Amino acid sequence: MTCIEYIEVMIMTERVQFVVDDAEEEGPTSMTQFLADTAEKSSTRQFQLQNSRLLAINLDGSVFTKVGSMVGYRGDIKFSRAGAGSVKKYLKKHFTGEGFTVMRCEGRGKLFVADQGKSVHLLYLDNDSIYVEGHDLLAYESGIDWDIKMVRSGGAFLAGGLFSVKLTGTGFIAVTTHGKPLSLRVAPGHPVVTDPQATVAWSANLYPSIRTDIKLKSLIGRTSGEEFQMEFQGDGYVLIQPFEEMVRQGR
Repeated sequence: MTCIEYIEVMIMTERVQFVVDDAEEEGPTSMTQFLADTAEKSSTRQFQLQNSRLLAINLDGSVFTKVGSMVGYRGDIKFSRAGAGSVKKYLKKHFTGEGFTVMRCEGRGKLFVADQGKSVHLLYLDNDSIYVEGHDLLAYESGIDWDIKMVRSGGAFLAGGLFSVKLTGTGFIAVTTHGKPLSLRVAPGHPVVTDPQATVAWSANLYPSIRTDIKLKSLIGRTSGEEFQMEFQGDGYVLIQPFEEMVRQGR
């Protein structure tokens, strides 16, 4: 099953739902009830959502997580800066400035990771690929390989959308968003246009490009990012968030 088919099945059967923001508490809670409500979930799966903003990883071997994302763990786990894996990948990261820095977590135990209170979502790749903005990638299993790819357009660097991370293989990946994301269907002859600062991920068989809206630039002014847009063509999905994340120079 391809990544696109997997997402379609999940949407149609409603087996996977994005978790909305935690509801406001209506009144005081006893300590016993509080501990019960916030108790650690048990699971044999390597990646498990503890809540909408916290990922638990049952570790017996190695995984890769975003640097600085560890909030707690138990067991014997060692952390080290993950290398690029090859000179070619190192040079891509160095010269593109892609916001993608991970650490290798090795050992046995249970690891908890999060990213500044952002919502966490799990996706499963079955010998498939997906593109993710580097700053939105929280963790991935050791069966996943990565590479940095360029989005076509001479002016793309100004929009901050020139480079993204391509993840390929079999296993779980965890991505983060500000709030509840939206999956937009892209069909042949029916492209979808998004703000690069709100774009999180997209299917590997889509063809993204950067375009500039000169009229919008003149209307809004040079301080806004809306004049730079990402256009997706092909057959698949693009994931956006209700937030414009300005994390790179030029955005």
